[in-house]
Amino acid sequence: MIEVKNINKSFDDRQVLFDISARFDKGKTNLIIGQSGSGKTVLLKSIIGLRTPETGEILYDGRNSLAMNARQIKELRKEIGMLFQGSALFDSETVLGNVMFPLRMHTNMTYRDCKKRAEFCLDRVNLHHAHNLYPSEISGGMQKRVAIARAIALNPKYLFCDEPNSGLDPKTSLVIDELLSDITHEYDMTTIINTHDMNSVLGIGEHIIFINKGRLEWEGSSSEITTSTNEALEDFIFATPLFKDVKGYLVSQGR
Repeated sequence: MIEVKNINKSFDDRQVLFDISARFDKGKTNLIIGQSGSGKTVLLKSIIGLRTPETGEILYDGRNSLAMNARQIKELRKEIGMLFQGSALFDSETVLGNVMFPLRMHTNMTYRDCKKRAEFCLDRVNLHHAHNLYPSEISGGMQKRVAIARAIALNPKYLFCDEPNSGLDPKTSLVIDELLSDITHEYDMTTIINTHDMNSVLGIGEHIIFINKGRLEWEGSSSEITTSTNEALEDFIFATPLFKDVKGYLVSQGR
């Protein structure tokens, strides 16, 4: 479980996060949503440690990361898996080499054991046939799956995903969503996903927080979000004709 308490963050004289408090539960897909510029990415980066808020606490199972020394931070990072928006694979490494990389960097495992663990992770994301290919030789969806395999290589307790469906077609996005949900439940991880993809929100959003202009405006599940009375959240959800139709259907059904 990760908790953030009273987080405030500014850049120069512009405040971007205002007293945000939230809890992200273990074994659930926790989503942070909001419009571009809302502060959701700054919040995610603050939780990970890429930004430092001026005030507040960030608790990893009760451990305040903002109060940790360099050695403690290094140990905490071994418990974290990260899926970057652009996958961030090494072009000069094979698929297998990319997944082996964190194992070789952060463990004392032998090459043979690193390879065995990487092969297991690739098999878990259904890429057993792509070990010796390079990132340029596989599709964007396959690259995302390689990045997921790399993110779980160290068997993390916490998994962070920044716009995991960015640049993917709808069908591939569903595959990535289902994979992230399955892995979260299978390994009982605390997963936090930063997204503006409403298909992801409605499909795998077990716990969702909505950030608007740097403030937490709404919190709930995917089953509750479409009936919210928060105007800013409604504008965000029903910004496309498809979801306006969904809203119309819900209203017609008295929901």
